[in-house]
Amino acid sequence: MKASQLFRVTSILVLIFSLTFFSACSDDNDDDTTNQTLSLEDKTALLYMLEEEKLARDTYIYLTDLWSINQFANIKDSEQAHMNMVEDLLIQNNIEYDIQPAGEFENQTLQNFYDQFVIDGAVSVANSMQIGATIEDVDIKDLQVYLDVTTHPDLIVVFESLQCGSRNHLRSFIQGIENGGNIYIPQFISQDEFDLIITSNQEQCN
Repeated sequence: MKASQLFRVTSILVLIFSLTFFSACSDDNDDDTTNQTLSLEDKTALLYMLEEEKLARDTYIYLTDLWSINQFANIKDSEQAHMNMVEDLLIQNNIEYDIQPAGEFENQTLQNFYDQFVIDGAVSVANSMQIGATIEDVDIKDLQVYLDVTTHPDLIVVFESLQCGSRNHLRSFIQGIENGGNIYIPQFISQDEFDLIITSNQEQCN
């Protein structure tokens, strides 16, 4: 074989090898981006938020039956949608989970919240509105804690959407509280964050 022919064949083989190598690297990078593995912290966050959204839904169902107030009737459906979003991520990532019957929770802190909410919520309409604001208050806080530590794009999208919904719900409850001549003092988020939310317009959440 002539030297020129040998050089041509060698060049072609090198080109084929290079294309194959870089293609494989590109595929690996794509997989890393789209199939990022959930950390233990991310799994814990999803499981907790599933029950925290359930806490909101179950409490609002109870208060709807008790007082027949529009805020609770409308927002309970939104909380079910939030549960569905979290549940979808659990299913996509093959994470085992259980959804307890209404009013029952695996997490004892959330169980204690619910037990107290149904007691306080039965006292008066004004109390029930305070409970609604409290639920959204803690929800915004907990979601921000998880958003601050996760790097998973799917969790970020879902948690930001849930937080947006909670801000809208908080605005709705605060309006009801103020219409009744009362005030709500934030218990979990800062006063500055609370003021910013309440003085802002309703948001369009994904």
